[in-house]
Amino acid sequence: MKYSLFLLLFVPAFAHAQGFEVAVSGGVSRISDGDLGSGYSLDSGTRIAFRGTLNPYNHLGFEFGYAYNRTHLGQEGFTEKQGMAIHQGMFGAVAYATPTDARIRPFVAGGVHFANFVPPGQTAQYGQGENKFGVNYGAGIKVKVSGPWHVRFDVRQFNTGRPFSLGRGGRLMQTEITGGVGYGW
Repeated sequence: MKYSLFLLLFVPAFAHAQGFEVAVSGGVSRISDGDLGSGYSLDSGTRIAFRGTLNPYNHLGFEFGYAYNRTHLGQEGFTEKQGMAIHQGMFGAVAYATPTDARIRPFVAGGVHFANFVPPGQTAQYGQGENKFGVNYGAGIKVKVSGPWHVRFDVRQFNTGRPFSLGRGGRLMQTEITGGVGYGW
């Protein structure tokens, strides 16, 4: 009985799947008010994202992905900032304004994610860093260019808890501005 809701919602989506897409994008990660407290701060940086999208319905899809963000951690009184990584895993829904076979597909998206903040000198491979969870939302456009190939542009905001418990609570707002290429079948 506990799996019946899952089966009711997701099995029809896979059974009637109209297409699957994969994409890679790159761009910037803008961090607004990166003050972490206790004299530490995060800067904006670069971002690379990998996404997979299952499009079971004409105007609705489900997206999952991974993003790597390269930023810098600054400390008050030091002029040199150190490189730092933010790893993000995400899952959400995508609502399209046009049907699956349209050449131009504007969309809005929203979902949940986790962010693993890895300070300088540590690595996510050894389980280091601090995980925070949040929500993300935004919009974008996909444009078919030739056969199964498309280009995409995304603007999304990631609302996550501030990392490292350095004295300043609240939310960290990170805006993704990316462009990329995808392949669908």
